[in-house]
Amino acid sequence: MIVVDSYRDRRVAVLGLGRSGLATVRALVAGGAEVLAWDDDPARRAAAVEHGGRSVAPDADGWAGIAAVVVSPGVPLTHPAPHMAVTLADRLGAEVLGDVELFARTRPRARVVAITGTNGKSTTTALIGHILQQGGLSVQTGANFGRPVLDLDVLPATGVYVLELSSYQIDLTRSLRPQVSVLLNLSPDHLDRHGDMQGYVAAKRRLLEMTPQGGLLVVGSDDEWSAAIAADLRGQGRQLIEIAIGRHAREGVFAKDSALYRHAGCTKVCLADLRGVETLKGAHNWQNAAAAFAVAEALGLSVQQIGAGLHSFPGLPHRMEIVGRDGPVVFVNDSKATNAEATAHALAAYERIYWIAGGRAKAGGIEPLRPYFDRIAETFLIGEAAAAFAATLGTAVPHRQCGDLASALAAAADAARAAGGGVVLLSPACASFDQFESFEARGDAFRDQVVALLPSPRRRCAGGRG
Repeated sequence: MIVVDSYRDRRVAVLGLGRSGLATVRALVAGGAEVLAWDDDPARRAAAVEHGGRSVAPDADGWAGIAAVVVSPGVPLTHPAPHMAVTLADRLGAEVLGDVELFARTRPRARVVAITGTNGKSTTTALIGHILQQGGLSVQTGANFGRPVLDLDVLPATGVYVLELSSYQIDLTRSLRPQVSVLLNLSPDHLDRHGDMQGYVAAKRRLLEMTPQGGLLVVGSDDEWSAAIAADLRGQGRQLIEIAIGRHAREGVFAKDSALYRHAGCTKVCLADLRGVETLKGAHNWQNAAAAFAVAEALGLSVQQIGAGLHSFPGLPHRMEIVGRDGPVVFVNDSKATNAEATAHALAAYERIYWIAGGRAKAGGIEPLRPYFDRIAETFLIGEAAAAFAATLGTAVPHRQCGDLASALAAAADAARAAGGGVVLLSPACASFDQFESFEARGDAFRDQVVALLPSPRRRCAGGRG
């Protein structure tokens, strides 16, 4: 745990008591602060009390005298309207910040690699952490992915914190000074929170702007917004490495046909061959690998060390995770694909797909996935989005509205078996909140249901990652 002692003997409110909120309570209490904790869930309030906080609702009397409010990243600051606790903090003269800001103030000289983008953040964070650790560095990974940032261990001066940061977390952070910042890609997402695409892009760009002079920016330039940011920030006192997929990047690392390259003069040099690395399958994962290569090399690892790390990467749960096999039928858990662009990566990576999709839809639905419809043998729809997705699929893709995940999995497995094989793919292109509390819970349910569905002799195959 990283102890936050900058509020010793002062009163601090913590709003939102999920994993990061409870870690914040523990870190502040350990540092001598009086912590007022609140969440709509009574069980979470009770957990905060067990960690030394006091359960106090956000009102002018209860929160009188607070120096700061540490809010969950999900608490809106401006759009669609400020949360009442944010407005209250302003009235009380208290600053509003997040746990990443507390980390930055507490560990100002820490070596930090910060990763953001619309898609691929978690895989890239885990991949960088894995490569650096395999290369002999002391590493902690977390923040938006994995462990909350204040729950991480204190590292020596040579250690590296590899942090995934969402746009929400960046909005709440001002003091972070990453040695390396990575922007993978940008596409429309969370527009209700940021007002419009311009606001979303600005939030992501702020991370790069927090990188000090002499630091490194690694920027994917395959979309117009990221390319514009790269062009704008190039030559401003920071090194900038461009990463690209399927096309040459003259000043960076690019991926093509399952390999990573860079130019040395007029010569194209192969840096790593990703063929056979099932955990880095697909062009989107080549982008993740390109970013990880650039970061690891900048931190002193050799090409050979990085290649070994890429090939030994175990993959992530819920991201194109192979959770079972039944002869020629493969079951893939891609529950982390909560929007169409993320699902496109999985659809592009497989053929003869029995696709389980649906949940709480995001703007645009699955219309952007039409170029991949010819890869889908049949679709099995669940959740609130089922009817809308069925209308988009129309006559182009056979589909059924199955209601819940268990029914969809059973139907998809039967169809794949009857056809002699295929990929049963959970890649919802939707948020989970209509039927599950998180994409992790949805993916865990799928994994458990696959294990129960497999014939007993093959159950031992379930849970393995491709």
